[in-house]
Amino acid sequence: MDEKQNQDGGIQIEVSHELAAGVYSNLALITHSPTEFVIDFASYMPGIPKAQVCSRIIVAPEHTKRLLMALQDNVAKYERAFGPIQLTQQPQKDRTIAPFSTPKGEA
Repeated sequence: MDEKQNQDGGIQIEVSHELAAGVYSNLALITHSPTEFVIDFASYMPGIPKAQVCSRIIVAPEHTKRLLMALQDNVAKYERAFGPIQLTQQPQKDRTIAPFSTPKGEA
């Protein structure tokens, strides 16, 4: 088991060997209700009619916003170190699955 400790010395996080290997995803589908965000990470392969969801994360709105801020911070650090990330395609506007009866989120 790998263990990580945050910088203030507080929480310890344990990652099992199975999870440490990670899962490949090239598509994220995001939906929300008044109380939660659902993020499905999927793998879409050319020539295969369906994308396979490999992981689903359900997050409170407050934690979703913290995740957004952490991602923005880390993308900025990455680009300072390695240069701008080039986007080759514009994301499609309707690439989301909405299991809730609320407006769709965007992927």
